[in-house]
Amino acid sequence: MKVIRLNHNDFFLKHIKACFYCKLKNLKTIWLFNCCGGCQHYLMKQKIKISQVSKIIITEMTTCNISGLPGLLSSLSLSNKTSAIHVYGPTSLAKYLELIKKYSKTNFRYNLYFHTLKTNYIIKDHLYQIYCLKRSVGFEFIITIATNKGKFKLHQAKQWRIEMGPMYGKIKKGYDFILPDGTLINSKDFIEKQKKDNQMSFLLSHDLSHTQHIKYSKTFTVNTAV
Repeated sequence: MKVIRLNHNDFFLKHIKACFYCKLKNLKTIWLFNCCGGCQHYLMKQKIKISQVSKIIITEMTTCNISGLPGLLSSLSLSNKTSAIHVYGPTSLAKYLELIKKYSKTNFRYNLYFHTLKTNYIIKDHLYQIYCLKRSVGFEFIITIATNKGKFKLHQAKQWRIEMGPMYGKIKKGYDFILPDGTLINSKDFIEKQKKDNQMSFLLSHDLSHTQHIKYSKTFTVNTAV
């Protein structure tokens, strides 16, 4: 996963809150944190197609965080995007989204879903998870990449003369078996050692405008507070 700040080098924006995106390996989608004015231009400079944006997380209802949102949502519709867009933010953001549709007289070609930010998992699937924790100075987000379960030891299965078929799939999922002769088949013996979860956390504060590095786990080396 890559975390890139979009307006980091902009002289006029260097003293306001950051707008950045997460580029997710394997999913080929973009998660956008805040949507400043000129956001589309910054994405183009990073050679990112706006059609890759699937989730937009607004951390605070300020002008610099949402000024680029109406234009981005309209451009996504004009680009014939049909896959759903999920927007996360404070409760008041829902009303703002309704006003965007009303006064821009735009009927989005895609489904637009709104989710209120609160202390809980806001995104949870088999590959990536984001846990949102509301702090006194802002929101903290913990992004976790699911555990790599390891490769199946095919040569080991052949040595044990386990017939290729449905049993291979069961062993991969962690099922144990007892053969007719009483031999115990322990799934752990047929799967390479699992790797630990990759995890990254960063704090989005109401009063911090600069970017600073925080500690990462062994597999992730960047934590960002903005």
